[in-house]
Amino acid sequence: MKTMFANGVRGAATLFLFAVVFTALMAGTYQLTRKKVLFNEEKAKVALIAQVLPAKSFDNNLLKDAHALSAADGKALGNDGDSSFYLAKKAGKTVAAVFEATAPDGYAGKIKLLVGVDIDGQVLGVRVVAHKETPGLGDYIDAAKSPWIEQFKGKELNTQNAAAWKVKKDGGGFDYMAGATISPRAVTAAVKRVLEYVASKPQLWSTVS
Repeated sequence: MKTMFANGVRGAATLFLFAVVFTALMAGTYQLTRKKVLFNEEKAKVALIAQVLPAKSFDNNLLKDAHALSAADGKALGNDGDSSFYLAKKAGKTVAAVFEATAPDGYAGKIKLLVGVDIDGQVLGVRVVAHKETPGLGDYIDAAKSPWIEQFKGKELNTQNAAAWKVKKDGGGFDYMAGATISPRAVTAAVKRVLEYVASKPQLWSTVS
C-alpha cells in the first residue's frame, strides 16, 4: 500500500515538474519571439497600407503617424468601433492620408477598405482588406482577383461629378461585372463617403501634422 502511495506521489511530482519546465520553456520562447512577431505584424500592416499610396511618395513611419477617429467620424466612414487614419509624409510635409472605411452593404456582409487620398482630395488607391463576397462572382472587388478596383485611382469628388459616383448600371461612371452589381455598388459608395468626409474636414491637413 505504501509502495503504491509512494509511486503515486512520485508520478504526481514528475508531472508537476514537467509542467513547470514546459511552462518555463514556453514563456522563454514567447519572450524571445515576441519582438520578431510584432515586427513582422507591423511590417505586414505597413505594406498593406502602402498599397494605396504611390511608391516612394512618403518617407515616414505610417504606423507612428496613425490617428484614432472619433466614434462619429468612424461612423461617417461606415465603421463600427475603433478605427484610424494614417498620415503619409514626405520630408516632414503631409502629402496624403489613408483611411479605414467600411461598406456595410456588401452582398454577403461588410466590406473593409483602405482608401488613400491626397491633400487635393484625389483618390490615390483603394484596397479591400476583408470581405465575404461570393468567390468567383462578387470577389472581383479584391485586387488579388481583378484589376477592377484600380478604376478609382485618380478620381475626385466635386459638385460637377457627384452623380457619376455610382456604377454604370445605376447611371454612374464606374464599371461592374454583369450579375454581380451589389459588391461594386457598395465599394463605390464607401469610397465616395471617404471623399465626402475629407472634403468636410479641411482642418485634417493643417491641425494634424
